[in-house]
Amino acid sequence: MILMPSIQEPCGLTQLVAMRYGAVPIVRKTGGLADTVSPYDPVTGEGLGFVFENCDAESLIDAVQRACTVYKEKKCWDRLCGAVMSVDSSWDKSAREYLRLYRELL
Repeated sequence: MILMPSIQEPCGLTQLVAMRYGAVPIVRKTGGLADTVSPYDPVTGEGLGFVFENCDAESLIDAVQRACTVYKEKKCWDRLCGAVMSVDSSWDKSAREYLRLYRELL
């Protein structure tokens, strides 16, 4: 896990690097963190990490506890780690998206 309780995070590269190595992010919903870490839903198994909105200790602790609960479920945790490692945050993906957008505008 990687804990990023940032007040502001304009870009958010640290969580992307950590995710590449299988670290599940626990982040405050702000800036680039909000853009790159979707909240994990234990019912559907969708999402990439544990997100909290308020900038206070209770919200942080709640997010850490949610992460620890999922961590105890080995199969769920392994799937989550696999999902975060499979995120494509490469420039190739960005370039393809820009090309698609440019072609669409033409």
